[in-house]
Amino acid sequence: MTRDEAAAILDLPRQQAIDAIMALAQKAEKFDQLCASVGPTCPSGMTPVYLKKPAKKRRKKPGQKKGHPGVGRKRPEKVDHYRMHSLDNCPQCHSPLRQAIKNHKRYTVDIPPVEPEVTEHTVYGYWCSHCKKTVYPKISDAMPNSTLGLSMLIMTAWLHYWIGMSVRNVVKLLAIFWAFEVSPGGLTQAWKNLAATLKPLYEDIGKKVLHAAVLNADETGWRISGITHWLWCFVTDKWCYFVIDKSRGSPVIKRAIGKFFEGVLICDFWGAYNKICALAKQRCFYHLLTELEKVDKSNKSCAWKKFRKKLARLLMDAVRLDAEKATLSAEVFGRRKIKLYKRLDQLILSPRDDKDVNRLVKRLIRHRNELFTFLEYNDVSPYNNHAEQQMRKPVITRKISQQNRSGSGAEAHAIFMSLFRSAELQGLNPVNKVLTDAKEMLARPEKEKIGFKLAA
Repeated sequence: MTRDEAAAILDLPRQQAIDAIMALAQKAEKFDQLCASVGPTCPSGMTPVYLKKPAKKRRKKPGQKKGHPGVGRKRPEKVDHYRMHSLDNCPQCHSPLRQAIKNHKRYTVDIPPVEPEVTEHTVYGYWCSHCKKTVYPKISDAMPNSTLGLSMLIMTAWLHYWIGMSVRNVVKLLAIFWAFEVSPGGLTQAWKNLAATLKPLYEDIGKKVLHAAVLNADETGWRISGITHWLWCFVTDKWCYFVIDKSRGSPVIKRAIGKFFEGVLICDFWGAYNKICALAKQRCFYHLLTELEKVDKSNKSCAWKKFRKKLARLLMDAVRLDAEKATLSAEVFGRRKIKLYKRLDQLILSPRDDKDVNRLVKRLIRHRNELFTFLEYNDVSPYNNHAEQQMRKPVITRKISQQNRSGSGAEAHAIFMSLFRSAELQGLNPVNKVLTDAKEMLARPEKEKIGFKLAA
């Protein structure tokens, strides 16, 4: 409100001025409540931790069941040191002791003190009569013109970009445990340079995701210099492709997987996925069931309870049918599947006077052919849990840091997360895998780096 607008309210008749001031006070109160529930640093749709309800109690006791064989650390195959421990006097009464009557062996595994290792590289140049220039051998142990070793860079990048440790804590860890002195700014710039070198590997992951048979997709809030952006995740059983973009719309999806996706896309009910054509789509049951629980808190009408019960039972019957698919004949399975579609159509056509029922029926009509796709194709889940799980560590990073401060930093973040998580999905050591690929990239000539492909 401007000063002139405030003066205009004061010039109104007494009763009209009071009504205008009361209306403004109600708006201000609603705004204060909104700010209290979702702060400026919370991505949209995120509830602060202090406002969340306590977690539900466990139905089962944690740990393994009774009678399960014990599990412990395996005995080391290699012993580096041997130590004997004996006593001359009793530790309690200090009486002299003569001879040991028995012994037992105990193994301990520890990390010895580590110091930085400095390597001097003597690089010889050779004259090439064909190229008419001096050529030098490639050094794959470090980035060009950098004194920081490649192993240290990738290990610290894994700690920061995937584990979620802040840059300053990574610097402290290097200084305390490895006596390695490096500045936060120097380490961050080295990560960006390394990410630029590894970008062809990141782009190749995007190509593999593009041609996947089954793909899970999800997005969550992210920030760059305090401005809201979005972290997108496209994941298969072996490859994970992260994208950080300012848009939450369909253009991001089209750039990642194209206007027409040739496989099955598993996603939630976000409208951006509606504009993407695919061989088939599977909408997440969990999001639909969560919506039912959310409406239960505010809507107690009989019409809603009746609709909610029928829809929840229909979804659970579909999940049970998928679990029994292997034990049923094709004829029986097909007959039961047709019954599910008939029940869905009856639910859509049933009379409805409740606004929440109308809203969800519109969603069911829009996505009628995208609810039971998992019954048509193998290896397709009715839930989008696989994509949700990939967001866990990035969300932890989001809670303990300011995400990114520049577009280049966001790009590096997406590259490292994609490489590390893809290695984990393949059952590989993420640090060793990225280190091996990085050394191969640095050892290749510049012309060959453009066409470099990830090993399948």
